[in-house]
Amino acid sequence: MKAKGRVFLLDDDDLIVSMLARALKGEGYDVHPETDPNEAVDKIRSFSPDVVMLDLKLPGKSGMDILKEILERGIAAQVIMLTSDDTAETAVRAMKLGAADYLTKPFDMDEVKLVIASIMEKGKLRSEVEYLRKISSDLAYKEIIGSSAVIHKLKEKARKLAQAGVPTVLITGENGTGKELFARYIHHAMYGENPGSYAPFVGINCAALPEPLIESELFGHEKGSFTGATEKQVGKFEQADRGTIFLDEVSDMSAKTQAKVLRVLQEGEVERLGSSRTTKVDVRVIAATNKNLEEEIEKGHFREDLYFRLAVIPIHVPPLRERPEDIPLLVRHYMEFFSRENNVRQKRITQAALDAMARGRWKGRRHSRGAWEGPGRYRGRTRRG
Repeated sequence: MKAKGRVFLLDDDDLIVSMLARALKGEGYDVHPETDPNEAVDKIRSFSPDVVMLDLKLPGKSGMDILKEILERGIAAQVIMLTSDDTAETAVRAMKLGAADYLTKPFDMDEVKLVIASIMEKGKLRSEVEYLRKISSDLAYKEIIGSSAVIHKLKEKARKLAQAGVPTVLITGENGTGKELFARYIHHAMYGENPGSYAPFVGINCAALPEPLIESELFGHEKGSFTGATEKQVGKFEQADRGTIFLDEVSDMSAKTQAKVLRVLQEGEVERLGSSRTTKVDVRVIAATNKNLEEEIEKGHFREDLYFRLAVIPIHVPPLRERPEDIPLLVRHYMEFFSRENNVRQKRITQAALDAMARGRWKGRRHSRGAWEGPGRYRGRTRRG
């Protein structure tokens, strides 16, 4: 069962840590308990939690110092300060600095659960708002257009893959057959149909980036890790955490990058360029290619172990010429789309023309009033369309 969220728990009291960890795990959270404040921020970043429960009084390093470092390093986690009565005033200062809330010892476990659930819900809402803003000008999911038997079978297979929670999918097909559309369809079938769920869909074209850049794009980098790295960058795998990453033209990755992607699939963690620390990610990987990967393996261009990791369930999208019965639907769709986009009156098309398209015999004629017709079927004066 998928965890409700990740909670990093830091307190030097073993009993408190044990009590809180047990209660939160019982609520369905993935909990990382910690009693040692040394390298705490590095451990927090590696675990990539939604919530950090942080004691104010720690040996050698105060919780306030750790909070400041979390904020300075841009770690996207909500911090709850754990305090006793005599440090409540300090906890309030921590909230002014950027902490989300504070809890006073001894804890009321019902209150602890309510506070964390509330923070998780607010975080999810913020993520959803950011996501909706991002896609408002670029629709992230569009229905697959087609009524052919092969399209029906592919859509049914995609829905079953989503329902089964298959972690990796390989989509093959020629350029322009709609591989990314099917990747989004699988993602939507798993996450989009549940009103209470939210998950990012992050895509990258592996053929569009030169080798020095693709590793940075996929895995991220630290400031100063290479010439031109003036700022820290979060990679695509981290951006897609708890969602889907779409690796388009995966066959164009170098052997070095393939090895790193394989490690992510095996270990569930990424390592940014210039860093020796790892960050956990929970990502569904959908890869696509227009090449025959088995042939690429024979040529030594693609790793066999990565292929078997990706091709748990393969999907092949056939070209339009193999499903001509879908052409009329696509024609109507794009006629409506372009007339709407350009704010012009939609052209008409006869059924004879659509039937001819489905048979692959349409010549493309249009009569003077702008109605598209089939070959040899026109009225009045004609002009070329």
